[in-house]
Amino acid sequence: MSDPAQLYDAILTGNAKLAEEVTKAAMEAGADPSELLAKYMIPAMDEVGRRFECNEYFVPELLIAARAMKTSMALLAPAMAKAGTKAAGRVVIGTVKGDLHDIGKNLVASMLEGGGFEVVDLGVDVAPEKFVEVARQQAGSIVALSALLTTTMTMMKAVIQQLDAAGVRDKTKVIVGGAPITQQYADQIGADGYSDNASGAVALVRQMIAR
Repeated sequence: MSDPAQLYDAILTGNAKLAEEVTKAAMEAGADPSELLAKYMIPAMDEVGRRFECNEYFVPELLIAARAMKTSMALLAPAMAKAGTKAAGRVVIGTVKGDLHDIGKNLVASMLEGGGFEVVDLGVDVAPEKFVEVARQQAGSIVALSALLTTTMTMMKAVIQQLDAAGVRDKTKVIVGGAPITQQYADQIGADGYSDNASGAVALVRQMIAR
């Protein structure tokens, strides 16, 4: 029988097939899905993030680790939902209107899921009105905005302004990121946080939820 502890190594090394096999075996043996997530999967993704920050891992390693994690999550999610297990928090994420880039956004979304958060991914080319609509429906969510172009980064300010106009800004934290984005720009447009990488975004969201 597979050892559930193998799940940590499977995710850390990006072995999606092993992650699936170990998760299935653990579930069949009656393992608690929440324990598998908290004991093996989240720590594995945290270590992936640490290695990325230390330049031991790069984007390809992050992507395959995230894929392995998502493979396991697909098996655990139904059981966790049935048991009423709550996520660590909810993040609404999307690439702003006019921008079709999604690699960075997808990586952040995967790392957040690996960190135990519920992620509502709106995709790319997302209008400010859509962010507002979902923020209103998903009260208490953190909104994460991504942009890769200098010509579209101004839409981040538009989203924040519309959240304010809709009366949900005081209940909605906004974080921003992407190649042209800086801390200075985040401060300028009134964002609540900024990260220049996926693992940093996870740490940022954890800090916000802990406050």
